[in-house]
Amino acid sequence: MSYVILGNGVAGVHAAETIRQLDPNGKITMISDEVFPPYCRPMISMVLEGSVPPEKLPIRPSSFYEEFKIEPVLGNRVSAVDVDHRAVSVNGKGYPYDKLLIATGADPRRIKADGLELKNIFFMRTETHVRQMLSTLPTIRKALVLGGGLVGFKASYGLLRRGIQVIMLIRSGYPLSMQVDSEAGRMIWDELKAHGLDVRLGVEATAFEGKDTVSRAHLSDGSFLPCDMVVIGKGVFPARGFIPKEKIKVDAGIVVDEHMETSAPGVFAAGDVAECIDIARKTPWVNAIWPEAVAQGRIAGMNMAGRRTAYKGSLSRNVIRIFGMDVMTAGLITPPEAEGFDILKVADSRAKTYRKLVFRGDRLVGIVMVNAIEQGGVLMALIQSETPIKLPREALLKPSFNFKQLMQM
Repeated sequence: MSYVILGNGVAGVHAAETIRQLDPNGKITMISDEVFPPYCRPMISMVLEGSVPPEKLPIRPSSFYEEFKIEPVLGNRVSAVDVDHRAVSVNGKGYPYDKLLIATGADPRRIKADGLELKNIFFMRTETHVRQMLSTLPTIRKALVLGGGLVGFKASYGLLRRGIQVIMLIRSGYPLSMQVDSEAGRMIWDELKAHGLDVRLGVEATAFEGKDTVSRAHLSDGSFLPCDMVVIGKGVFPARGFIPKEKIKVDAGIVVDEHMETSAPGVFAAGDVAECIDIARKTPWVNAIWPEAVAQGRIAGMNMAGRRTAYKGSLSRNVIRIFGMDVMTAGLITPPEAEGFDILKVADSRAKTYRKLVFRGDRLVGIVMVNAIEQGGVLMALIQSETPIKLPREALLKPSFNFKQLMQM
């Protein structure tokens, strides 16, 4: 059996290890456009802020490929998938497969602006990106971060920790608008401002100026901002541009079934590129987070090697530390209006705590917690298990609630 895995991120790694456990003799080829061995992508922001050295990024030793009898093809991006002839193309060379896993992750979302060719304008997605940023930090005094999502926030946080002045431009009404609701977003904004972050709402960069290196940004409101670094943190999108859409079903991501198999037999997808059922939303969704990529990679590997195993579905969740503030979210946090959802909230401005629970019928489907997040894991487990809540739901809002009572339901 010949297996080809596109991508050497966490989904691809766990798929390869699972395949090798079930098929000791199969041929595994792993193709990636990155040149580094498998590493922990969420830790890139920690490297930027200086709390983790780059040497701590790898999640597998340099002997990984040899140990698992994997042929690595690194520094090369796949250009095409030929479903009919069961082969992928890389720089004109074909790699045949019996089973194919697409685990190419996501690419940074680009912007339209003049001057993007100037130096010191970065994305923050890969180890290469963060190493490039680190090499310039000694000369940086003022950084401009575009985007207030997770990427933009982590870049801003890391640069602030380095003592660099940061201005964040956000098109939406508050930071982390894809991860939290407006109440939590305003609390986060206050925390960021209290630690020196300059947040500008409703404005975007339209062009950049400088002699070889960026020195000024043009904004959509007609103003200008001096800067000697720009980080484009406008989010990511599934890396699926090479997919033959007439052969493999694609929506926001590559659509897969409960076995992580696409519409093309023998072709699987996992990780940030895959679109599968969301447990809370009950619709197909791309949840580009580390734990789901791990689980999907393992499930895909099992099915590729012949062990039929179903994946229950994914669940969005985030735990974020923002200076002195802890934030945890999971599931559906801003449900559509008039669709049978009930929302319970409680806030304490003095203690700087906030808790929001979203219910569909008797099932918990979403949570937002700011500080006092100790019970968040139990609440998230209730969402994942789809456990009916038979106790008074208001009790779940209280940090003092005894969750052992849930075991008696």
